[in-house]
Amino acid sequence: MAQEALRVAEATFGPEHRNTAIALSNLARLYHVQGHYAEAEPPYRRALAIDEKALGPEHPDLANSLNNLATLYNDQGKYVEGEPLYRRSLAILEKALGPDHPEVASSLNNLAALYYAQAKYVEAEPLYRRSLAIREKALGPEHPDVAQSLNNLAALYEVQAKFVEAELLLRRALAIDEKALGPEHPNVALDLNNLASQYKVQGDYAEAEPLYLRSLAIREKVLGAEHPAVATSLNNLAALYYTQGKYVEAEPLYLRSLAIREKVLGAEHPDLATSLNNLALLHKQQGKYAEAESLYRRALAIREKALGPEHPDVAESLNNLALLHKQQGKYAEPESLYRRALAIDEKALGADHPSLATDLNNLAALYSAEGRYAQAEPLFDRGLQNLARQFEQQFAYMSEKERLGFLDTLFGNFPLYLSFCHTYRQQSPALAGKMYDTLLWEKGLVASSVAALRAKVAASGDKEALALLERLAARMTQIAALYHARPTDIDRWRTWGIEPRLARDCSGRGWTTADGEVRPAHRLQHEGPAPPEAAVFRKDGGADGEPAV
Repeated sequence: MAQEALRVAEATFGPEHRNTAIALSNLARLYHVQGHYAEAEPPYRRALAIDEKALGPEHPDLANSLNNLATLYNDQGKYVEGEPLYRRSLAILEKALGPDHPEVASSLNNLAALYYAQAKYVEAEPLYRRSLAIREKALGPEHPDVAQSLNNLAALYEVQAKFVEAELLLRRALAIDEKALGPEHPNVALDLNNLASQYKVQGDYAEAEPLYLRSLAIREKVLGAEHPAVATSLNNLAALYYTQGKYVEAEPLYLRSLAIREKVLGAEHPDLATSLNNLALLHKQQGKYAEAESLYRRALAIREKALGPEHPDVAESLNNLALLHKQQGKYAEPESLYRRALAIDEKALGADHPSLATDLNNLAALYSAEGRYAQAEPLFDRGLQNLARQFEQQFAYMSEKERLGFLDTLFGNFPLYLSFCHTYRQQSPALAGKMYDTLLWEKGLVASSVAALRAKVAASGDKEALALLERLAARMTQIAALYHARPTDIDRWRTWGIEPRLARDCSGRGWTTADGEVRPAHRLQHEGPAPPEAAVFRKDGGADGEPAV
């Protein structure tokens, strides 16, 4: 239908008419939604060229065309290409409509989402905040667009471990949408999903489950049992069960989500690759390696075709496949997969992105397992440098409680490196010094945060709070003493020594050392921040961009 509309527009108005540009944008958007990104780019580009010639370089509708093409690049992980288009679109709208117009808020949201995708949280936050302020002023504090901005800012806070602030924003967004739209609106389902995600990240599964269930029920009732949003809810509920080890409950939900996406979105859509990836992960945990490999390879093929061979999601698929081979003792293929994943992320995301630390540690862990410590060591060093930059960027903008939470999310990086240093300290004596330096660094980060928290409590003059903090410190000291005490039964001590405890401590934090691998925990289909907003095809709401494991 879109192709026919384009043919009619070209025949009626000519190939360079504004109506032809609109028809081209509609066709491009159809390809875009279907995940056919390569097919979407030419009509987007042609529409932009027509608008620039017909409307001039500063017309608001040109900003829409710039936004649409930038959104495509953002979805493809082509952030370098997308950023100047978003910036130009923003500049046009600010000049034409004024700095406080709702369209400017949408443009700010889009640019912030681009930075969010690259983990440039410092750059993203002021844009999200300004977008929120504009919408509150222009539309009122209880408008659904304000709820969208609240969701976006909450998503940013969640990845920074600012859980208290994120929850407050999500609860306000939910209250706004329930009041403005009613308790069974799809936007309410989105708010419930994001609030559930917040609880899941914090390990509060009992709070998360009823919210996911209510979100699913709303979507099934309002949108129908085979809507892609229903597939998202099914995926998220399955991910919750997976995280709790409830594989029997998770599998039918993953399978139903997969079936919906394959039927509605088609066999080559990126969201289908996400479902394949998640089901593969479940099979891997169940020891069904042949089934898992088949699903991983299909997911990889879809992503390479739909997103291009250098998209970060392709790197995630490569990491997953490499890990599966490594767990089966197949060491020939993982190295090339890990190396390719590292190259993709380094090019697409930059040296400071958290995903790069994962890639570096994965390849380092492989070399360590093969006894190639000389090749592993510089990779571990680069991973720690990445981690140090994350601390430097994040700590200045966090409360003390948030700093401790952020440290907790990155806990697994330290045991893997310490284990490597301990294993190869004889071959490279300098590793012993590095091990202690790293341990002191970790302890110093925690201690500085705790000391600042103690000072803040003392300055408040709240004697009861200070007494509670002192009691907590005393208990932690006792725990530390017990933790490091050497029992008289040496055989028993070895059974619960440092390696088993490290593996246990890392489980549930999104990391593991059991197989000498660093990898993110199973991640759900988070629906925030909202996707970039196209003017001709306005879609405010949650993104279906689920990062694969």
